[in-house]
Amino acid sequence: MAFFSRIRHHITNPESYHRRIASSFLLVSAFVLIGRLAGAAKEMAIAWRYGISEIVDAYVLVFSLISWPVSVWFSVLSIVLVPLLARLKVNSATNIQQFRNEVFGFTIVLGIILSILIYFSFPYILSASWTGLPISTKHLADNFATGLAPIALMGILINLFSAWMLANGHHRNTLFEAIPALVILMVLFLPPTWMTEPLLWGTLIGVALQLVALSIPLMQRNQLQMPCFTFQSPAWKGFWNAIGVLAISQTLMSFSTIIDQFTAANLGVGAISTLSYSNRVLALLLSLGAMAIGRAVLPVFSDMHAKREGNLKKTALQWCGWMFLLGLGVFLIFWILSPWVIAILFERGQFSAADTQSVSDVLRWGLIQVPFFYAGLVLVQLLASHERYNVIAFFTVTNLFIKVIGNLFLPDLMGVSGIALSTGLMYVWSTACLYIASRRFI
Repeated sequence: MAFFSRIRHHITNPESYHRRIASSFLLVSAFVLIGRLAGAAKEMAIAWRYGISEIVDAYVLVFSLISWPVSVWFSVLSIVLVPLLARLKVNSATNIQQFRNEVFGFTIVLGIILSILIYFSFPYILSASWTGLPISTKHLADNFATGLAPIALMGILINLFSAWMLANGHHRNTLFEAIPALVILMVLFLPPTWMTEPLLWGTLIGVALQLVALSIPLMQRNQLQMPCFTFQSPAWKGFWNAIGVLAISQTLMSFSTIIDQFTAANLGVGAISTLSYSNRVLALLLSLGAMAIGRAVLPVFSDMHAKREGNLKKTALQWCGWMFLLGLGVFLIFWILSPWVIAILFERGQFSAADTQSVSDVLRWGLIQVPFFYAGLVLVQLLASHERYNVIAFFTVTNLFIKVIGNLFLPDLMGVSGIALSTGLMYVWSTACLYIASRRFI
């Protein structure tokens, strides 16, 4: 009874940090669900139109490569900016807008440089013999690489604006993540004579619309002003102190996706597609829990630490346990339902029953990571709120080592399923290390 009394107290108390986390978690989960359902519908349309094929291999490979630095930037930004802005609100509120303007300018320059590098370098990278890609797939990938280069600039700005909204406790950025998938979905159903290369143009238009959608609420709050190309804000010192170590570690960790892509490329035609379809379903499950809890707890944890209010460590460890149990339930349910889920989502058109079985087998092994991913993300946000960036970086590097070892041996034994299992083992290791670190250093 005492347990339920505590729950009732947190629910009814508007000042309760548990209530703030729970309400944000539910809201973000709803937004993530909308986004992932849109993404699932997009994948269903791609499967219907292309099946497991070279064009999907090429698109997924190029999009993953371009998204790699963009996702690294967002991982670093969210971990660094949210706690930093929380401290600025408490200690130096007058410097926030100047810092925002300068970060905006810096991001524009970084995005332009990245887009130019992708445009000129990717064709040479993809044409190299070590990629393991068939000749026809290389040609398709080359076309996608040059056409999709602008999304690096747009994506890096999207991630900055999303981090700003997250720092303010607003979560509409999560809802806006559904826009590119919805646009691609609509474009795929257009007659071929209306639009050639629907995957290319749908992605470009969708990402551009997402950027516009994020800009509007920020401008309404006067938080998006003209960019400033200087580094005069005192907040830069704290930014650089944190971002250096995190950028290196997150960059190294992000290689796991690239390693998976090239490992799959050497497993034959269709392996990248199989892994991609599995990862799309897995991304939905991970996002509903992990993304939701990560975006829910980081602003609250940062606020608690900045204001020195509440028992932050106890709150975090409680949510870590609850998220592990939630993830365990997701693992058990979808391990059983995996074949039916894949069949419902993808088995139509060029996507056969054999494709369903292949993707389902990979998905089951990938599900191992779910409870550990859920719990581990809470611990990462706890360490980030206390600026324990060196600890986060160290374990991130060890994660990559575990991933490389797994990809060297498991795919030879299990095929594409071995790639999924190596990711699961990586997160088992990571969460165990993060838990020990949280108990010791916080």
